[in-house]
Amino acid sequence: MSADIPSIKTARLCIRCFEPEDAHFVLELLNRPSFIRGIADRQVRTVEQAGNYLATGPLASYAQFGHGLMALSLLETGVLIGMAGMLQRAYLDMPDLGYALLQEYEGQGFVHEAATALLQDATQRLQLKSICAIANPENVKSHRVLVKLEFAFQRQIERDDGPILWRFERSLVP
Repeated sequence: MSADIPSIKTARLCIRCFEPEDAHFVLELLNRPSFIRGIADRQVRTVEQAGNYLATGPLASYAQFGHGLMALSLLETGVLIGMAGMLQRAYLDMPDLGYALLQEYEGQGFVHEAATALLQDATQRLQLKSICAIANPENVKSHRVLVKLEFAFQRQIERDDGPILWRFERSLVP
């Protein structure tokens, strides 16, 4: 299915499907203190575990839903800097926007640029009417990004198997 998901180019980024060869990058990203603190500790500690994360996460999502987390690379150099995309979580009633960058690329507008392109794809290709996003209550940087992307805080989500999260939502219909 990933062959059916087009790469997206923006002014500075290439947004493409992950490939198994991206496991080293995923290992680095998932183990950054900012990722663990702001998003979650995915317990991925080896390249093999990172490959399994890709196979059972993004790659499986492409095949099942036609969307998933995608690799973000700099258009000029091809250097991987993060990931962003639509996730289908069992505890949410619609796809949600997720994103993470290597810390050295934060604060430069890359998430906003990628998310804007992905929201356009969600509207046109996926024909979604609305989308949500979840964030750790302490992740103020993420809250700011979501508000800038015109998401509105909806409610707190309390799950038995995880931390309390804040749910944001945005209509994709004009």
